[in-house]
Amino acid sequence: MDAFYKDEVSKLLHGDAFEVMGELPDGSFDMVFADPPYFLSNDGISCSGGKQVSVNKGEWDRSYGIEEKHDFNRRWIRECYRLLTLNGTIWISGSFHNIYSCGMALEQEGFRILNNITWQKLNPPPNLACRCFTHSTETILWAQKNDKKAKHYFDYTLMKEINGGKQMKDVWEGTLTPKSEKACGKHPTQKPLYLLDRIIQASTREGEHVFDPFVGSGTTCVSAKRLGRLSTGIDASEEYLSIAAERLKREVVPIWLATQETSTNG
Repeated sequence: MDAFYKDEVSKLLHGDAFEVMGELPDGSFDMVFADPPYFLSNDGISCSGGKQVSVNKGEWDRSYGIEEKHDFNRRWIRECYRLLTLNGTIWISGSFHNIYSCGMALEQEGFRILNNITWQKLNPPPNLACRCFTHSTETILWAQKNDKKAKHYFDYTLMKEINGGKQMKDVWEGTLTPKSEKACGKHPTQKPLYLLDRIIQASTREGEHVFDPFVGSGTTCVSAKRLGRLSTGIDASEEYLSIAAERLKREVVPIWLATQETSTNG
């Protein structure tokens, strides 16, 4: 299939996630990061930059019922199971609107959950309705194939080093995505690079292949390129892929990996 964008280590594919994933071979990837639709576009209101805004992200984020949502999650997670190597792992980020369905779908589709990460946002938007607590966290699930032969990779030493010599806990603090990371354009659910950097460093080795079935503005692929990993991302929106492509053009491939790729490609 033709790539929307391609460089030495990154590839962006345009199209329906299920159709494109169906064309990829088994065991293609060492890690999956997925930030699927949250299904929270319900015509409500939120706060952005101190202003009242619509909570709607687009038709891709609108819910059409519990059963349909869960069926959607089972379908794409099933495909990710097929595309992962035996020792590969999957990370899924989400709010309470969808993450519990994803957790159930993971177990139904043959995964075993390793960790339930709580990402605490230090600068969340205020709760305008004042009828419940301010939403300041998201959950990130980390899972491996529920197979006795599966041996997932975890860079415990690096995570401990990053955490000042102490074991890293499953609560991660950090700010929302800074404006500097949206210089090429905005995506409504764009994740900050520091979050993907930690995920990729924790669960992959240099040179391994990372996959994102809902790549959006490309944070997963940008992080992978910075850290010397290969990456493939899919999105149905050409607008978001254009942002991702521009971001990738601004990243430099690590010298050692560029040399390796040149040698491999002859």
